[in-house]
Amino acid sequence: MNSKVRAHVFIEGRVQGVLFRYTTKDEANLRGVKGWARNLSDGRVEAVFEGVKNKVEEVVDFCRYGPPEAKVSSVNVTWDDYTGEFKDFFIRYR
Repeated sequence: MNSKVRAHVFIEGRVQGVLFRYTTKDEANLRGVKGWARNLSDGRVEAVFEGVKNKVEEVVDFCRYGPPEAKVSSVNVTWDDYTGEFKDFFIRYR
């Protein structure tokens, strides 16, 4: 049985204005991963993913390249304990 995890992710590069949050939401939903994504004022995207470890890892791996128009320069991931606080995956607006 796969354990559940939480990943807090910051993605840098050309990641705003390229549908990054929305495609990340689609990838998360395909895998049953919960959480959120938002744009930051400094140009990065921040996201939190919760779910079964291998599924969360797949979404984090997606963040390393993103949608076709994105150009990811770095992904910083902090792994935390699963909280179960999310019912779905959503886009945060600030």
